[in-house]
Amino acid sequence: MTLSVNTPPVTPPRDAAGREARRLSTLLEVSQALSGTLNLKSSLHRVLEILARHHGAIRGIVTFLQDSGDLRVEAADGTGAIAGTVRYRIGQGITGRVVQSGKPVVVPRVSHEPGLMHRAVTPREEISFVCVPISLHRRPIGALGIDLRYKPDRDFDRNVKFLGVVASMIAQAVKIQRLVAEDKQELVAENKHLKQELRERFDVSNIVVGSSGPVRQIYEQVAQVAGTNTTVLIRGESGTGKELIASAIHYNSLRAQKPFVKVSCAALPESLIESELFGYEKGAFTGAEARKKGRFELAEGGTLFLDEIGDINQATQVKLLRVLQEREYERVGGTETVKANVRLIAATNKDLEQAMAGGTFREDLYYRLNVFTIFVPPLRERKGDLLLLVDHFLEKLAREHKRKIKRISTPAIDMLASYHWPGNVRELENALERAVLICDGEVIHGHHLPPSLQTAEASGTVTRVSLKDAVAAYEKDLMQDALKTTRGNRAKAARLLDTTERVFNYKVRLYGIDADRFKSDAPAARRARKPSIVS
Repeated sequence: MTLSVNTPPVTPPRDAAGREARRLSTLLEVSQALSGTLNLKSSLHRVLEILARHHGAIRGIVTFLQDSGDLRVEAADGTGAIAGTVRYRIGQGITGRVVQSGKPVVVPRVSHEPGLMHRAVTPREEISFVCVPISLHRRPIGALGIDLRYKPDRDFDRNVKFLGVVASMIAQAVKIQRLVAEDKQELVAENKHLKQELRERFDVSNIVVGSSGPVRQIYEQVAQVAGTNTTVLIRGESGTGKELIASAIHYNSLRAQKPFVKVSCAALPESLIESELFGYEKGAFTGAEARKKGRFELAEGGTLFLDEIGDINQATQVKLLRVLQEREYERVGGTETVKANVRLIAATNKDLEQAMAGGTFREDLYYRLNVFTIFVPPLRERKGDLLLLVDHFLEKLAREHKRKIKRISTPAIDMLASYHWPGNVRELENALERAVLICDGEVIHGHHLPPSLQTAEASGTVTRVSLKDAVAAYEKDLMQDALKTTRGNRAKAARLLDTTERVFNYKVRLYGIDADRFKSDAPAARRARKPSIVS
């Protein structure tokens, strides 16, 4: 069997310029077909149709090498051509040998070549078969083959070169498709990973730290309502973590894969809040040059969180009531009714009952929002959770700011426990972040905490601190910390502070330090910790 045949001398074409122009035109169309879409199979069909239309290809096939090692017909055009149903093995048939060797093969007369496989029909006239490899990074990944009517004077060398250019263009299209597929796969994997991180981060057990009764009640309420589509109203003082509880509800709900859109009603002017929530049509007002989607449209299928809902005006309250009742609304300046498939979670730190009595908040809207209410307690009412919060924030902030903070001293803990925390958990986190930033050692002391915790205006402790008293307070702080480290052993504590036991005992009596209280004090490392929270 002869694969490469010496053809008779070729007579120069009469219209060589016309043929070259036709080839260039064909290459242009092939390039446009391959670059016009990312659907490779559709592009390959168009390429084979172009070859048939401009170069008389009776039949064309494109085969690609599979992971299994077989060759699969990816696209076919012409009589009896069926893509996807014919497979070859490497080295099997003409196409298999082209892919195996990486070299083109010309069969001038198919009737004289038994190596051709899977002929769907027997041709009525003699035909020629030209097959060239499709190579990527100098390795064959497939083959392009076409049937041509047999002509004794056909210039097969020119046909091979021309098809080689087409095969090279197909290879580049394959390369681009693979790069796009890899990028898409990476994005899908990254998206899946980020969503898993969100679920873990906003898991109900990671939102609020503590074991107090109010905290356990929040756990139960979030678990009960997360899997439903019920409207939720979260009430509590500023800084208690209402937004994070809303996030926990969304990311543990059936809508977790859909958008979670947050809106701070207090941050939007009254004149803009309606258009921000419901969107507007082109020309609805001065400056509305195009239609804009509102937050309800952006949250379609997901959850819309309206923070500080007690601050919205009466006109917007009426429209919001309709959305909750009818699940539909109109954009500002429009007449088209838009359906709303959105779960609503609202939050406020205001007394809505008092607002209703004053006529600033509609009663019907209140009853629509007050379907499932979660009350978030202020930090001063859950002081038992303070140590767990402190431990978590110190670990988190030390990691973020690359500091080696190992613990917090007992006097500093006493200062934190005696403060009333008007800013709640947010204020606690900010206070500890300041302490971490200015601490030059491994232990947070009382003097690292903000002045607001050490002044009469905020904590009701001391009115004025003289230099003598400040030095004494600092010395007392160091001594208590040393006693805590040594479990109340005064001799070890004195050596730790590089002083004598006699001087140490004298100052214990001077400052009224109860050394015995540290004998049963467990080290900070054994203190119970919750995993991770966000406040």
